Amino acid sequence: MQAHSLYEGSYSVDISKKFIPFDPEVDDPKDRPASLFIHVHPFVIESPVGLILLDTGLGFHTEDGELVLHKNLREKGLSPDQVRYVLMSHLHKDHAGGMFTTKADQSKELAFPNAEYVIQRGEWENAVLGSEDSYQTELFESLQRSGNLTLVEGDGRLTNEIEYELSGAHTEHHQVFHIRTGGEHYFYGGDEAPEPEQFFKSFAAKYDHDGRKAMKLRESYWEQGREEGWIF
Repeated sequence: MQAHSLYEGSYSVDISKKFIPFDPEVDDPKDRPASLFIHVHPFVIESPVGLILLDTGLGFHTEDGELVLHKNLREKGLSPDQVRYVLMSHLHKDHAGGMFTTKADQSKELAFPNAEYVIQRGEWENAVLGSEDSYQTELFESLQRSGNLTLVEGDGRLTNEIEYELSGAHTEHHQVFHIRTGGEHYFYGGDEAPEPEQFFKSFAAKYDHDGRKAMKLRESYWEQGREEGWIF
């Protein structure tokens, strides 16, 4: 059993909320003041029930019109049709854009038609209402009509392998996931544990719904995960 990063690239984001490609080998952060620098990494885990996708990234397409996420899966020898679960930590556009692919006529279709899309009900409701400009509300109606949407509430178990946990720090209804498969315990913290170095820094980020809660969660995730051998 294996887990893979489906790296979509590095970007700077300023108050405009636009994602501008950023190459640290070439670009100087000083040229982009008041910007966050983000590395976009959806992940996929191979399991006996099929592929488990953790968030879907930005949803960018190649020059040939292929969804980058599909391209990255195929480069790992995997097929988008094998994705059985799409586990969404939250619905900000840098995590949810790849839920759909754009066809030649610019219409949208599900990127993973064989998958169950798993979202916290409160997160879904906030996103549909467009409570933040980081949500692409125009995407959600077609997902609701698809029959592929599963709304969960609080903490629970989706399958024998997958547990979800309402964490509620980056967004009000953000969730994290524990996937136990192939003798491993994988943990996905979404935007409450987005970069490895954040486990070793105590800070409350202004971009979080509750920065102090996110800080405390990182501490507890690391402490428990270190003791129990989680793969972060």
